[in-house]
Amino acid sequence: MPLTLGQIAERFGLRLFRDDDPNLVITGITLDSRAVRPGDLFAALPGEHTHGATFIEQARELGAVAVLTDPGPMGYADRTGVDYFHGLPVLVAEDPRAALGAVSAAVYGDPAAGLTVIGITGTNGKTTTAALLAAGLSKTSDRRVGVIGTTGVRIGDEMLPSARTTPEATDLHALLAVMRERGVNVVVMEVSSHALVLGRVDGLVFDVAIFTQLSQDHLDFHGTMEDYFAAKASLFTPERARRAVIGLDSMWGRRLADTCQIPATTYALRQDAQVTCREILEERGRQTLVIDDGSGHLHRVTVGLPGEFNAANGLAAWSALRLLDVPPAIADTGMADVHVPGRMEVVDVGQPFVVLVDYAHTPDAVERVLTAVTPADGGRRIAVLGCGGDRDRDKRPHMGGVAALRSDVLIVTDDNPRTEDPAAIRAAMIAGTEGLNADIREIGDRREAIAAAIAEARPGDVVLVLGKGHEPGQEIAGVVHPFSDREAVLTALGATA
Repeated sequence: MPLTLGQIAERFGLRLFRDDDPNLVITGITLDSRAVRPGDLFAALPGEHTHGATFIEQARELGAVAVLTDPGPMGYADRTGVDYFHGLPVLVAEDPRAALGAVSAAVYGDPAAGLTVIGITGTNGKTTTAALLAAGLSKTSDRRVGVIGTTGVRIGDEMLPSARTTPEATDLHALLAVMRERGVNVVVMEVSSHALVLGRVDGLVFDVAIFTQLSQDHLDFHGTMEDYFAAKASLFTPERARRAVIGLDSMWGRRLADTCQIPATTYALRQDAQVTCREILEERGRQTLVIDDGSGHLHRVTVGLPGEFNAANGLAAWSALRLLDVPPAIADTGMADVHVPGRMEVVDVGQPFVVLVDYAHTPDAVERVLTAVTPADGGRRIAVLGCGGDRDRDKRPHMGGVAALRSDVLIVTDDNPRTEDPAAIRAAMIAGTEGLNADIREIGDRREAIAAAIAEARPGDVVLVLGKGHEPGQEIAGVVHPFSDREAVLTALGATA
């Protein structure tokens, strides 16, 4: 049943700003004034540049029936006597963002209570592990799967776009409600460190939380690796999850396993763990893992993606499948046929060399991808790589350095420069290659850089276009232009055919 304004206030310790009708029915909640639907509670939160209260009039015009906000706008209304809220009832919370997840869950009928929800976090591997896990779960007869992540939202067989890896709490609980209505009973979702810090998964307790690994990224937001790790580790607490699957191949994973507050299953390719990989057999873009489940019983598990890091992702997904009581026969074979857009994605039109598109955008991921591929005898690795603007600047020289070290030809180009000077970003990358004996070229225009890499390639080479993966646009000077690495590769291959 829909909640009333008074019920929300009483349940979450909020106060009504004035003598408003406590029986007013709330049917939805959003913090985006452009997405308001009739009957919604509009969450007007303080932002980095603008307070959400600025958009209350727009929200009211679209059908918002009440506002949730902090005391700041209240003081303005009291001092000036101006009806800042355009006649709408107001709920006041000292920290409305902290209340947003729980309120959203309540407004939508606590949809997660009827679902099995698996959350995956880590610097790299979230999207691929989610795809592998969803593939295995989909092979069972009693599970209908939903997926929430970087490449979009999937409800059964329907794909929807997603603006963030992890949606805002208001959108997340609305999505879970829709999934439940459509018969989904298990949800696999990526959980970013930003989402954990900003409360986007509040109001939700995961049935299983998975940790892939941790390496340098997002320090523009977190400040230090310690703070970054603390954000990730917060998922592995009784308040957020019931059980854990933790990879031990990184120092951070071992540290998390030592301090984890919930029951945990550990996995590793190269460390002692409960689930280990005895052997990796790779052939024709897929690999078979010989997995020891901890009891001494061996499983031959097929993962339909190349590269040792994808073996680790497969090991994580398999561990979670078994924790969720998926039968061994399905867990061992269910990940054999997986396609993940922009993750070691092969682009093949019959050319005599290999072209891969991958989302690698951290030093660790770039090294993993470049070392995962072996050119044919005499072949070369040709890499196209840029770094994003308005993000962690410290990683740029490291990315340039590792790419130069692991490539025969490195073409430094633009990624998403956003509001920064693209030339300055490229210069920071190139600074990291000093002293390395590498063939380094600088071509700012990404389309031209990809075309140059394709034109350079000869039989036996491997061309790797890195950084943007599945992304359908490129942000330059604050404007997003349509752009796809895959389509740029296809165009260049057509030009050379």
